[in-house]
Formats: sequence, structure tokens, C-alpha cells
Amino acid sequence: MFTKEEPVQLLQEKAPQTMSGAEMTLRALLAEGVDTVFGYPGGAIIPIYDALFDFKEELNHVLVRHEQGGIHAAQGYARASGKVGVVFATSGPGATNLVTGLADALIDSTPLVCITGQVFAHLLGTDAFQETDIINITTPVTKWNYQVTEASQLPEALAKAFYIARSGRPGPVLIDITKNAQQQKFGFSEYTPCTHIRSYRPAPIVRPEYVTRAAALINQAKRPFVLWGQGVILGAAEQEFCAFIEKSGIPAAWTILGAGALPTDHPLNVGMLGMHGNYGPNMLTNECDVLIAIGMRFDDRVTGRLDKYAKQAQVVHLDIDPTEIDKNVTTTVPVWGDCKETLPLLTELIETKSHPEWRQRFEQFQTEEVAAVIQDELFPTSDELTMGEVIQQLNELTQGDAIVVTDVGQHQMIACRYARFNHSRSNITSGGLGTMGFALPAAIGAKFGRPDRPVVAIIGDGGIQMTIQELGTIMQTGVDVKIIILNNQFLGMVRQWQELFNDRRYSFVNIASPDYVTVASGYSISGKRVSERAELKSSLQEMLQHSGSFLLEVMVTKENNIFPMVPQGCSVSEIRLR
Repeated sequence: MFTKEEPVQLLQEKAPQTMSGAEMTLRALLAEGVDTVFGYPGGAIIPIYDALFDFKEELNHVLVRHEQGGIHAAQGYARASGKVGVVFATSGPGATNLVTGLADALIDSTPLVCITGQVFAHLLGTDAFQETDIINITTPVTKWNYQVTEASQLPEALAKAFYIARSGRPGPVLIDITKNAQQQKFGFSEYTPCTHIRSYRPAPIVRPEYVTRAAALINQAKRPFVLWGQGVILGAAEQEFCAFIEKSGIPAAWTILGAGALPTDHPLNVGMLGMHGNYGPNMLTNECDVLIAIGMRFDDRVTGRLDKYAKQAQVVHLDIDPTEIDKNVTTTVPVWGDCKETLPLLTELIETKSHPEWRQRFEQFQTEEVAAVIQDELFPTSDELTMGEVIQQLNELTQGDAIVVTDVGQHQMIACRYARFNHSRSNITSGGLGTMGFALPAAIGAKFGRPDRPVVAIIGDGGIQMTIQELGTIMQTGVDVKIIILNNQFLGMVRQWQELFNDRRYSFVNIASPDYVTVASGYSISGKRVSERAELKSSLQEMLQHSGSFLLEVMVTKENNIFPMVPQGCSVSEIRLR
């Protein structure tokens, strides 16, 4: 039996041999460097789980409580570690329970390989028990999918799956394996990782003439502005990005998935973009003369009204995915390619500058935002606790070194706005799809991916109830995840919209919660509930210092709104401070 440290060559040296498709699948995972798999067994994937019984030392399998929890855990693992996340599920409902996570992973460019069991090949199309056409179901939400009906197809299919998932713009891949293909034995000679697929070009060819044109635009700019996204992190180009920023002296703002690529306290980091982003970055988007977008896709939550977005600016767009160029915002100079390759080329050609007057404009807006919004959110004078002060206290205790995993809603925007990130791959959240229920399983996966770092899940009282069963996964594995529930007794973001745009017609947003501390206790997880400011810091300290997982429920003010805010359908320069 191979250990996970043995290279692919040893697979080749010990071949040829006869093995089942199920065993070959597990050996392929080891050859691809997989150490952890999240999953839930079922009838159609029993052969793989039977083979897994003999691989307990080589592969760590995490038994989740729901397949959606499994795929979100795989996402958290991938986002925290930079590796490909792997999840197993059975056919029918097991496979369809992966769909939300697949959609989430596709829009957020998360590399996953999902392996689903399927009914016997001769039963396909007969509406057999737990048969669904998972290939057609998942085609719109995967980067690639494929159904294996013969064991001999597995080595090539799995090699392609890992190559496609991790190369270029990453994404989720699904391999559906019929039960007979798992059981069949075949002559397995070698496993060869895939490095090329005809007609698939993961990264476009860099065109030096466009880099030169981009540098010329940047060098003549008086008010240049950089927007960066997760592409910097996915390309492992944090150092190259920092070098570009520091030489150019250009203020830079981030999308929520790009947070952490540049430390929060870097002097050129001017904050978050978008609907609940910082005041200066949004306002000055419509004043800059050159807009440099790096590894971001001009999502509607970033741009607001496109017909009023940065019309005065010349746009330089660096991206590995050519389909993103000109998709939403017209580009003056496109720079196709992996930013780890293109940024150094650009940095070499730009002039060293500092733009002091332009940077002063961002500082002026920041001062105004602090007075109007930030001071009251982080250091409130009211009796009730705010979400912002919880994050502020957490910052002081973790010093910005924790991985923060957020769910979706008001707490997500507060955490992304105010959490400190000293390191890349520290902000893990559901961006493009906005999936409630994401955080708890994703935090579990993140801790398995980076056991050396503290992981804190920040979740609302709505989102936690969508995947609360994954407390069982924590109980069984003993994984150390700190859980903060910010409980405002509302589906807060929907309530905010109903208050601001629907005359306070609070339609079905009041949500009752169980006693979370008691629920956690039932899963052998320690917990505490806090509603007084005097107890907040000591309770956070207790949580962080506790050996093992801990659930801290914090009762926060019920009707606090998240500002600044760009109302839907408005320009980014119409951002409201109150």
C-alpha cells in the first residue's frame, strides 16, 4: 500500500497490477496529493467506501452530516489551503445535494473534484432507485463533468478532473462513476497526471505589447486607482502584487474575495469596494483617470449602475479569463494572462511614484466615514452590543492572524469591512452566490486545510440554522473551530432592505432561534451566551483560549443597519453614509 508521501513514480514502478476501479480512484487521489476527503456514503458509492476502509492511514475521510455540508467543507479546505478540495457523495439525492456548493464554487472560482456514485451502467435511463441525471443537472454549475461507465476510463478521467479543477481560472469538476465501474477490475499500468488537454488553454498567451500600453497609461495617470480581486490570491501573486503597488504608489481597494492579498494595514490599502464598501473607494471610482482592475470581474455588487460606472476613466484589466474582459466594463487595454506572470512585466515598465495629493483624497473620505459610521459601529455608546464592536474586539485578540469564515448577511458585510487580515487566504466567504449556511461547514474544512492557524466562523442566527447539523461533524472529528453567532433575532439583511425600501414592512424576517449553547452542549461542544458589553472581551478570550471547538452566541442590537450602502440601481458615487 502506498503512503501519501510516495510520489507518482512509485505508482508506475509497482505496476502493472489488477485492481478495482474503486481502489484505483483512491490511488489517483493520493497521486494528486489529496490528504483529506469530505463525504457521506450511500448505496451507489459503497464500493469506493469499501476500498477506503483499507486506506485509513493514507486518506483522512471526514464524515459530514449532509452532502451540502460536505461540499462547503471542501470549499473551505480549498480556499484556506490552496489545494483542490475533494468530496464524495452517492447517487440521486446525495449528488443533487452538492448542486448549491457546485454553483457557489463555480462563481467563486474554487477548485473542487466531486466524485459521485451512480447506478449500474445497464440501469442508466430506467429511473432506477436513486438514479438522477447528475451530468445534465450539473453541467451549468461545473467547469467540467464526466460520467465513467467502465473502470478503464477512470485514470484518464480523474487526471483530467484535477488538471481542469486547479489550472487557469479554478473551478469545480464532477466525476460520476457507475457502480459497475467501481467494482470492475482492470489491468492498471500507471497513473499519469494530466498536464495538457487539446483545445483547453488554461491561461492565455501574454502579449507584451499590451503590457507596454498598460504601463504607458499608468505612467501618465494623475489619479490612478487599483481594484483587486481573488485572482491575485488564486494566482499566488501576492508578492508580485505588493511590488507593483509599492512601486506605483497607487491606492488599491479590494473585492471581498480579494481581501488579505494585501495586509489590511498596508498604507496603500484603502478598503473595500462595492455595495457596503468604504466611502472613498466607491466615490473616487468615478473620479480616477486610470482604473487598473487585477483579477476581478466587475461584479454588479462592485459596480452599481454600469452606465454610470467610471465613465471618465481609461481601464486596464488584468485577468486570466478572457471572457471577463469587456463582459461588464469596456476595457481600454486588456492584459490577458496569469497575474503572477503579467504583474512583474508591468512592474518593470512603470515609474516609481507616490501620488500624495490623490491619496490624500482617500484619507479625507475615510475621515468622513469614521465620523459618520465607523466610530459608532466599533465603539458604540448605546447599551446594546453592535456586530462591529464584536469584530473590533476579535481583532485585538487575534491581531489579524486568524482565518475568518463568514456566512451571508449583515454579519458578513460587517466582518469583511472590519476584520483585520495580515495574511492571504484569511477571508473565506460565499461571494458571488451568497449562500446562507456556508460558514459552519466551510470553517470545518478550513481548519482541516490549515490546522496550524486559528479558524473563527462568524455566522448569523439565520445562516447557522441552515447547516447546524454539522456540529455533529465537529463532535465526531474533534476539529477545533471557534464559532461566533451574531444574533439579532432577524434575517438582518432582508430586514434592512425592507426598512429602507419597503416602508418597514417586515414580512417574515423575524426568526426564532433555539438555545444555541444548549444545542452545542448536546454535541459535546462548550459554549456561552453574551449580551452585556462588560462580558464581551473576556468571553472572546475564553473562546479563543479554549482547547477545542467553542460556540459563543452574542446578542446584538436588533435593527442596526450596515452603512455605507450603495442602493441597488444606483451609481457607486450615490453611496449613502446613513
